[in-house]
Amino acid sequence: MQTSIFLAKLIGPVMLAAAIGLLVNREGYRAMSRDFLDSPPLIYVSGVLVMTAGIAIVLYHNVWALDWRVIVTLFGWMGAIGGAVRIISFSWVKRVGVAMLGKPWAMTIGGVVWLVIAAVLCFYGYFA
Repeated sequence: MQTSIFLAKLIGPVMLAAAIGLLVNREGYRAMSRDFLDSPPLIYVSGVLVMTAGIAIVLYHNVWALDWRVIVTLFGWMGAIGGAVRIISFSWVKRVGVAMLGKPWAMTIGGVVWLVIAAVLCFYGYFA
């Protein structure tokens, strides 16, 4: 449980700041996303970093309980898999990213989902 709380305290505030930033500055994040997708080396390097962080989380927190801790585990697995996809096929990542940017509400929906998950992690990390 201590590992779960530590990771919730670590991941929650970062996700919260990113979600709020996305919701408050949608056009800025859209422009930043376009720039990111135009840089295969940046996609690759982010894949290395995200995969490393995801594997670290999975190695120390592979908890499949029917409670809030599974969010941390899923976050780790998504990082490991998402990072690997960025490393292996950055051109596919660009195609999917550009398609998502073409949907006007995709970033808002993503921001709201991240905000809710971040709030849950912050709650259990800091207040529960």
